[in-house]
Amino acid sequence: MMKISILLANGDFFEAKGFGAEGTAVGEIVFNTSMTGYQEIITDPSYAGQFVVFTMPEIGNVGVNEDDMESKGAWLKGVIVREYIDTYSNFRGEKSLGEFLKQEGILGISEIDTRYLTKTIRTQGAMMMIASSEIHDKEELKKILDSTPSIQEIDYIKEVTTDKEYIHPNGAWNDIEFKYNPKNTDKRIVVYDFGVKRNILNELTEAGMECVVVPANTPVEDVIKRYQNGEIQGVFLSNGPGDPLILKDVHEKIKKLLDAKVPMFGICLGHQLLSIAHGYPTFKLKFGHHGGNHPVKNFIGKYPEVEITAQNHNYNVPEEIEEIAEVTHKNLFDNTIEGVKYKNEKVFSVQHHPEASPGPRDAKYIFKQFYEMI
Repeated sequence: MMKISILLANGDFFEAKGFGAEGTAVGEIVFNTSMTGYQEIITDPSYAGQFVVFTMPEIGNVGVNEDDMESKGAWLKGVIVREYIDTYSNFRGEKSLGEFLKQEGILGISEIDTRYLTKTIRTQGAMMMIASSEIHDKEELKKILDSTPSIQEIDYIKEVTTDKEYIHPNGAWNDIEFKYNPKNTDKRIVVYDFGVKRNILNELTEAGMECVVVPANTPVEDVIKRYQNGEIQGVFLSNGPGDPLILKDVHEKIKKLLDAKVPMFGICLGHQLLSIAHGYPTFKLKFGHHGGNHPVKNFIGKYPEVEITAQNHNYNVPEEIEEIAEVTHKNLFDNTIEGVKYKNEKVFSVQHHPEASPGPRDAKYIFKQFYEMI
């Protein structure tokens, strides 16, 4: 394994081993507590611009396969693990994680104290870092780190969005047949792709909605015209990377969709963008929510229920949103808002990931709610 040098924005300097691509990368460091599904995490476009520290100590044991891809590639800056397992053992495995990261040009970092890194992020917050297999001088690394824009200043949507419109072909994954269900839809929606995960599209399709996925820069007037002509019944605003406050053009698009009374559903970044478009700016959490074990209280229905959810976000909507929306979900770790239904509008959104690939699946019902609303 090659040598990797790492410098955090707080001055912490480490040496580790590399198992992915060679090179130098700068990004924001976050941690993820999921015990399974490293491939889904690594290929989630929402991690663009970030290094992900896995709290699960061994990563790589099941390899990588095409069916578990959440997008066409990997968008994050690097993967940080305690121990990397190169010899995978799984009948669905097609290549090792190291091979995949080399193919995608992504740094793989191992043999480092991930418990220390996680504690540092929890106490000091998510921060920028640099990692390199080429540069090992701390001062030289610091110069590059200090001269690189922070993640809040970069629009990663331009990198992860689709470059052309397409119709998503699959339903949900079938655990018995080990393949995706065929499409069976009777309604149609436009999906604004800010970095959408394939399994979100799968679940929307499984619920009965044909997904017309469009680039993030698609003129909103075209979408509104489709709705007014009866070609579509609603709009989905996808997950995606970065700070939602810098996406000024998207804010204006959503305002126009709201004025046109187009039914909308948003997940994660889409949830945040809807809040901003309604006049309620988001704020950054200290270290965000990243993992598959977050308890969320669901207030919909006669009796509140607790669901275990998958999460991946650093930003949140403010408490003041209750002035114009009913809060439908709250995070039981820190009581932050996880879901809202806007008053007098056919618009709702959730912060967590109800498609929850690879799991848990407690919140999958939300896709059917959108189908029924439109």
